[in-house]
This record gives sequence, C-alpha cells and structure tokens, in this order.
Amino acid sequence: MSILYTTKATATGGRDGRATSEDGRLAVTLSTPRELGGNGAEGTNPEQLFAAGYSACFLGAIKYVASQKKVKLPEDTGVTATVGIGPRDDGKGFGLDVALAVTLPGVEAEQAREIVDGAHVVCPYSEATRNNLNVRISIN
Repeated sequence: MSILYTTKATATGGRDGRATSEDGRLAVTLSTPRELGGNGAEGTNPEQLFAAGYSACFLGAIKYVASQKKVKLPEDTGVTATVGIGPRDDGKGFGLDVALAVTLPGVEAEQAREIVDGAHVVCPYSEATRNNLNVRISIN
C-alpha cells in the first residue's frame, strides 16, 4: 500500500482526559458517559469520535463511487453512524455495534443500493471493520 497521508493523535487520561492531533486542529476533552460508569461531564468519547469519522469517511466513499458511475448526488446526501459499545458475548472485553443510515434523496433505489454497496467496499473504515463488526447499512 502506498501511504498518501499520515496523521497522529495522542490521548492522555484515558476516557476522562484529552485527545489532540499533532497539528492541533483536533483538541477535545474526553469524558466517560454515565452509561459506562462515568460522571457524564462535558466532553466527547471514543464512540462519538468513531461515529463522526466513519460517517464522514463513508460519505466520502459514496461520493467517490457515485463519481465513478457518473451520478450527481444531491447536496443533502448524508450518512449517520450509530455506534454502540457493550460487553462482548464471549465475556472477554467490550465490542462495538455499528449502523450506518445513508440518505440519498432523489436517487433511485437500485442505483442508491449499488452506490452504497460500492462505498462499503472502498471505504477504509468499512475495510478495517470487515469481519470484526457487523456493520448494518440502511438507505433512507
């Protein structure tokens, strides 16, 4: 693989700390949600960051596949990623649950499915999670 871009981010303090990118463009306070035993203080968490990253990356993959198929997407095309965390069924730690809801208004259903299926192949987040997570994808 030829690497086109590399970045770094550093977290300190775990789920109740901070995370920053090497260029300073990302600087967030982390806090553990109440549902995971935290105090629910202001801040984000790894699941929110993963949901934001996956939804943005998947939308980029949709745009790429649509451009290859010469399909113009509407401006309000969107992807919402829902990420859940909980104990794994094997009792050996925690796992993630991911659902992607794709909005492709005005795109015919069969064509939308072809674009989304293609995006799931080219998206690096999809590739990284393949055979590790059951990613459910719906088209609205």
